Amino acid sequence: MSGVRMIVLDTPEDVGRLAADLFEMEIAARPACVLGLATGSTPLPLYRELVARNKAGRIDFSRVRTFNLDEYEGLAPDHPQSYRRFMQENLFDHINIRPENTRVPDGLAADPEAMFAGYEREIGACGGIDLQLLGIGHDGHIGFNEPGDFFPPCTHDVTLTAQTREANKRFFASLDEVPLRAYTMGVGTVMAARKIVILITGADKADILQRAFFAPVTPQVPASVLQFHHDVTLICDRAAAGR
Repeated sequence: MSGVRMIVLDTPEDVGRLAADLFEMEIAARPACVLGLATGSTPLPLYRELVARNKAGRIDFSRVRTFNLDEYEGLAPDHPQSYRRFMQENLFDHINIRPENTRVPDGLAADPEAMFAGYEREIGACGGIDLQLLGIGHDGHIGFNEPGDFFPPCTHDVTLTAQTREANKRFFASLDEVPLRAYTMGVGTVMAARKIVILITGADKADILQRAFFAPVTPQVPASVLQFHHDVTLICDRAAAGR
């Protein structure tokens, strides 16, 4: 864990507040910073805190640029379970960010390979990601980078594992409605961020936290590569830190 700073707090709400402190400091230092954002239930306390601080005048998002990690293949931006809609409903619609400054991979891209290349070019044109937010899947995936034989370098498409689809089933009417594929930033894209903040909460994540940060680095646990990054802040609650 050479480049990883681990902070253990009592509750997921405490995790969200501390993460919001880091985001607030980043935006204060670089008002036009580039943020990498994540979806799922874990970052919700953070997003609620960012909205509250924006409304209170503590954080100004007017010059901030964002890139989301991933999106389901085949889902339109207004689909109830698309990650674009998740971001609108939980963050973007409630803060003073410019819509054109928010990017999420296009789940309906007619030419996915061209979309991937364009996404990478856009990140580069913005100067790279200053602060990347991550969660972690039960199998160690970050973004939708599933366990495999190598660390994918760039934005790409993936076939979702049965475990990932089962974990995401709760957001859909049935497992059959969960997409089979998704688009995601590559591990290389994530690792190029200047700073990374990863949030892990809940006792069900205790095993994967231990495997990702206190065991050898392997593409079978994609998040383990974060041990090689120079500036990672791991914020977890006591339940997730159980091992």
